[in-house]
Amino acid sequence: MNDNTAWITGANGLIGNELLRAAAALGVGTSLSPLHASIPWTARGLTRHDFDLTDYPALRRRFHEEEPRLIIHCAALSKSTACQANPALARQLNVEVTARLAELATDIPLIFFSTDLVFDGLQGNYDESAPVNPLSVYAETKVAAEQLVLANPKHTVIRTSLNGGNSPTGDRGFNEEMRHAWQQGRTLNLFVDEFRCPIAASETARAVWELAARNQPGLYHLAGSERLSRWQIGQLLAARWPQLHPKLQPGSLKGYSGAPRSPDISLNCAKAQALLSFPLPGFTSWLAAHPTVPF
Repeated sequence: MNDNTAWITGANGLIGNELLRAAAALGVGTSLSPLHASIPWTARGLTRHDFDLTDYPALRRRFHEEEPRLIIHCAALSKSTACQANPALARQLNVEVTARLAELATDIPLIFFSTDLVFDGLQGNYDESAPVNPLSVYAETKVAAEQLVLANPKHTVIRTSLNGGNSPTGDRGFNEEMRHAWQQGRTLNLFVDEFRCPIAASETARAVWELAARNQPGLYHLAGSERLSRWQIGQLLAARWPQLHPKLQPGSLKGYSGAPRSPDISLNCAKAQALLSFPLPGFTSWLAAHPTVPF
């Protein structure tokens, strides 16, 4: 393997796949923008078909064979319900695998994907200095992994929000989940008082490559610039897919009983934005600017 390889774990996931697409579009040596050096890596996507990340001897052996110069770690058990049902598996995949990768990557940059769900949602507009308070097993594992990653000053944590797009498996983006529900004729009950900052995964990927090229490690929030309720997000997507005859109704956390939910985990992304050559888009404007993009 050449000496400028970048490993991308979870390459069959939404963000991992978009990172590969973006790398292919940009190409090694292609300028990201007038403000940045060219991408010095060749992206190498890792999937479960390559090897099991929990097989640590195999992971170590492959690392020493290929000698990547950057790791972007997207692989995770990311479904909250699956994490709640099997906390041990969630810890293994989200914390222990991350710990092994961080250990292997001691001397090279590692970028780890975390989530806005590390916050309890009682405040909103969270910046990187805000204290975390996870309400789910999934979020707890992400907090634990963040701490492991940030122990190395060469490493980076990216907290992102709802990412949308077209994943290889067709079920990783929040938009894909909603589309499937409407294709099945289901009515979605969407909260008017639960807020996120959705973003197209293609924009996330573009931003991550720029941040990697900047090589200023640390903790960053990276999400859309528009705070939207679940209900507003649903309305935007319903308008995009009239052929599905989408059915949705407004709901409220006030009448909700179930696992804890974070009401407002909107992210302040000013720190990352200051390093990027393009504005992180709001979801409404992104949809309007990309009317023909399958989404």
